[in-house]
Amino acid sequence: MLKAFWARHSEAEASLKMWVAVTKAAEWKSFADVRRTYPTADQVTVTSGRSVIVFNVAHNRYRLIAAVHYKSQIVFTLLILTHKEYGRGKWKNNL
Repeated sequence: MLKAFWARHSEAEASLKMWVAVTKAAEWKSFADVRRTYPTADQVTVTSGRSVIVFNVAHNRYRLIAAVHYKSQIVFTLLILTHKEYGRGKWKNNL
């Protein structure tokens, strides 16, 4: 998903690769830990009632939406959206 995104939006490639490296090295136990690593990250409740984490990517041009499973230390990348797509809010209905 990430490679396909940066193939279309090459300016996001370096930021996405950095996000992957930092996230793989992280040992987050809570959203507070995520915020210590990424102070601009937001926790959002979507239509299903679940919480996702929204990360700003490439100087706030894009939003990476992920599900963080703290116990298993797994981060699932769910969506990557342009700032405009994110702003519409329709993505919340699909998660």
